[in-house]
Amino acid sequence: MKLRRRAARYARTTWRVLVRLGAWSLLEAGQTFLAGYALARALDAGFLAGDVRTGLLWLGAAAAAVAVGAVGTGRVYGVVAALVEPVRDRLVTGVVRRGVREADPGALSGLTQQVEIARDTLAGLVLVSRSFLFTAAGALTGLFSLDPLLLAVVLPPLLAGVALFAATLRPLAHRQEAFLTADEALAGELGAVGPGLRDITATGAEAQVAAGLGRRVDAELRAARSLARWSPARVAALALGGEVPVLLLLVSAPWLLRRGVTPGALLGALAYVGQSLYPALQNLVHGLGTSGARLTVVLRRLVPPEQPARTVRPAPPEAAPESRTPAALALSGLRFAYGPASEPVLQGLDLTLPAGAHLAVVGPSGTGKSTLTALVAGVLTPGEGTVRVHGHPVPGPDAAARRVLIPQEAYVHGGTLAENLTLHRPDPVPEDELLAAAEAVGLLPLLRKLGGPAARVDPAALSAGERQLVALTRAYLSPAPLALLDEATCHLDAEAEARAERAFAARPGGTLVVVAHRMSSARRADLVLVLDGPRTVCGTHAELPAASPLYRDLMGDWAGASDARAGRAAPGAAVTATPPPAISGWRRSGSVRPSSG
Repeated sequence: MKLRRRAARYARTTWRVLVRLGAWSLLEAGQTFLAGYALARALDAGFLAGDVRTGLLWLGAAAAAVAVGAVGTGRVYGVVAALVEPVRDRLVTGVVRRGVREADPGALSGLTQQVEIARDTLAGLVLVSRSFLFTAAGALTGLFSLDPLLLAVVLPPLLAGVALFAATLRPLAHRQEAFLTADEALAGELGAVGPGLRDITATGAEAQVAAGLGRRVDAELRAARSLARWSPARVAALALGGEVPVLLLLVSAPWLLRRGVTPGALLGALAYVGQSLYPALQNLVHGLGTSGARLTVVLRRLVPPEQPARTVRPAPPEAAPESRTPAALALSGLRFAYGPASEPVLQGLDLTLPAGAHLAVVGPSGTGKSTLTALVAGVLTPGEGTVRVHGHPVPGPDAAARRVLIPQEAYVHGGTLAENLTLHRPDPVPEDELLAAAEAVGLLPLLRKLGGPAARVDPAALSAGERQLVALTRAYLSPAPLALLDEATCHLDAEAEARAERAFAARPGGTLVVVAHRMSSARRADLVLVLDGPRTVCGTHAELPAASPLYRDLMGDWAGASDARAGRAAPGAAVTATPPPAISGWRRSGSVRPSSG
C-alpha cells in the first residue's frame, strides 16, 4: 500500500486530533482575515473620512486579533505533538521489530537518525501545510468581503502557482531519493576503500579502485544535476502565486477604482497578498518542496511495503496439491561445527518434514539437538548444506516469518500480559482469540490469577514454569506455522507439557519440532529423530526400538508400555500406569538465543 493510503488510514484514526488542530487554526484564520479587512475599514471609514477614532478602533481590532492568533498558534504546537508522536512510536516499533526478527542491518541507523528525521520533518510539514490552508482561507475570505473583483484578480495566479508547485512534488521526491541513494553508495564505497588503502597500493589496484569510485562520483553528480533542474520550477511557482498577484493589483488599480473598489479595499488586498499569502506560500514551497521529498524518502526506508493480507493461521497442507506444497522443513547435507578444528556436531543430515507433522528430537548431550533448532531458526549458519522453511532459505526474512523458536529460558518482559502474548503479532489480537490460545496451551489459570490480559506482569515474580507458559502461548499466537520447542517445557510437569504439545500439534496447518525433555514427547510425536552421530535415524516410535540401539536404551523397559498409553499399542504390549521417565543426564548442546518468528 502506498504511503498516501497509510497516511489516510492514520488520519481516520486520529480525526479527533485533526478536529482540535482545525479549531485552534481557525484563530489564525481570523487573525489573517482581520489583518486586511480592519486595515481597509480603518482607512475608508476612519482616516479618509476624517474619523480618527474609528480608524484607531479598527486598528486596535487588528492588534487584538494578532494576540488571539498567537494563543491559537501556541495551542497548535501541542496538538501537532499529539499528532506526530504516535507516528514516531509506530516507526520505532517497526524498526525494532525488524531489527530483532530479521536482523535488519539498517535498524541502528533507522532508530538513531531516520526516525527522528521523520518525526521532525513531519511536524514541520503539518505546521506549514496547516498554516497555508488556513491563512489562504482567511485571506481569500477577506478579499471577497472587501470586493469580489479583488478576489478575481488575486485567485487565478495563486491557483496557478500552487498547481505548478504540486506538479513538481513527485518528480522532485524521486530525484531527491536518487540523490540520497547515490550519496550513500559513494559514502559506503569510500568507507570500504579507506581502511584498505595499503592493500590497494600493495596489489596495484589503484586504477581499478579509482575507476569504481569515479563511477560513484559521476552517478552522484548526475543525480545532483537532475535534482537541481527542478529548482527553477519551484521559484517560478512562488513568483506566479505570490508576486504576480501584487503586480496585477497595482496594474489594475485604476480599473478597480473606477468600478467602485475603495482605496482602503485596495490597500487591504495588497496587505493580504504581501503579508499573508506570499509568506504562507513561500513557507509551503520551501518546506514541502524540500522537507516533503526528504520525508517521503525516509518513510520509504522505514516503512516496508505491506504484504497482501493473510490469515493468522496458515492453510492446511490439503488446500494445495501435494506436488506444489513445499515441505515445512527441508534439511539437505547439513553440516555444522563450532570451530574450524572442532568435530562436526551435525554431519550430512538430510531431513524432509511435511507441513502439519509433529517431530520429536532425542539424543544424549552433545549430539546437536539444540544446535539443530538454532540452525533452523537462523541463529547459527551451517558450514555446509541448506536449510529451508516452507520453501524459503534460512537465514532469510521470508523463512524468519514462518518459524518461531521457544528456548528453554523463556523471555517475559515488563508490561501487560497481552503485550507479552501478542509480541509476534503486528496487529491487535481479539481478546477471544487470546483467551482461546491461553486455554489451549494451559495459561488460563495464570492469566486469571494475574487479573486478565490487561494485568501488568513482573517477570521476576513469575516462576520458571509460568514464564514458559507465557512464552509458549506467545508462540502459539504467532502467525509462524513452524514451531520449534527447544526443551521449552522443561519446567512444566508432565501433564502441562503434554497439554502444551498437543495444542501446538493441533494448530491448523502448524508443524511442530520438539527437542524432547521427557521420552513421553517422543511417544506423542508422529516422527522421532534420534541424533546419534553416524547412526542418526528418523522413524516412528514403533519402528525405532528395532532400528536404533540408542533409542532402545533411552526407552528402557518403558518402550513397549509407552505405545499403549499413546493409543498406538504394539502387539503384545502391556498397558501400565508407570509415569514417563525424564531423559536423565541430558543438557542443552550448542548456544541458543531467543529468536522471534
